[in-house]
Amino acid sequence: MVQSKWQHRIGKQRDWVWRGWQTRYTYIRCLKGSNDSIPIILLHGFGASIGHWRQNLEALSEHHTVYALDMLGWGASQKAPCNYSVSLWAEQVYDFWKAFIRKPVVIVGNSLGSLVSITAAAIHPSMVKGLVMMSLPDPSLELEAIPPLLRPTVATIKNFVASPFFLKPLFYFLRQPGVLRRWAAIAYANPEAITDELIDIIAGPTTDRGSVRAFTALFKASIGASFSPSVKAILPTLTMPMLLVWGNLDRFVPPALAPIFAQYNSNLQILNLDNVGHCPHDESPDEVNQVILDWIDTTLVSSR
Repeated sequence: MVQSKWQHRIGKQRDWVWRGWQTRYTYIRCLKGSNDSIPIILLHGFGASIGHWRQNLEALSEHHTVYALDMLGWGASQKAPCNYSVSLWAEQVYDFWKAFIRKPVVIVGNSLGSLVSITAAAIHPSMVKGLVMMSLPDPSLELEAIPPLLRPTVATIKNFVASPFFLKPLFYFLRQPGVLRRWAAIAYANPEAITDELIDIIAGPTTDRGSVRAFTALFKASIGASFSPSVKAILPTLTMPMLLVWGNLDRFVPPALAPIFAQYNSNLQILNLDNVGHCPHDESPDEVNQVILDWIDTTLVSSR
């Protein structure tokens, strides 16, 4: 089987069986061979995978050993028929850390990966040296924004949308490359970043065995009240340094949330990026890579 060009840029891919399910991860050892450097774990967003970090893994590995995971149900990991939640993925990250790393790490997450990052840090703080988050959604805010009298109506609509009758045709429609390209045009501020390579990364896993079933389970879970803990509830409990990077042209999660979140924890630094959308690490990789490396060096390494 011939690998796509981007697969040669994401390190040594391996399979790892977690709770009986096959999952995919990759890593690149620190090029400078330092045992003192802080390892990094990269966590992708909703619908993405390890490949979304193809412009970051090698650059970050010049100074740190870097790992990236395909969370269960995404990428090349098994499309398992299970009850998906942010907490489930947080436990996957923790068990991976116990199996392969076992020293404090920096977790870098994008969107859903940011939610998983802070959840893992809250449940297992000894694992986390610092957090770098790019766009941080808070599903609990959506519920708070709905007037109480309208919540039963909204719940009815969600239940209909989450039915297999609706979701299966939706899946086959959404996975078309042309549709994915239009979807990416909303997520990305820079049209030049929406390449054939990016669409290949997003579209590939949708043809895997069990992908329809997993999409249905993932979608149903994501609109449920128990899918994710409240960001506002988690943030005040965290004691490690945190950096929240947000593109000022993010159309998926409003950048206006950043200063609100900053009120809940004085350890949270905010960095706004101009002319960048929902995926800063892929739209402006050189800038973001340097931001991550500099932040680790000045905030974590120099404070030792």
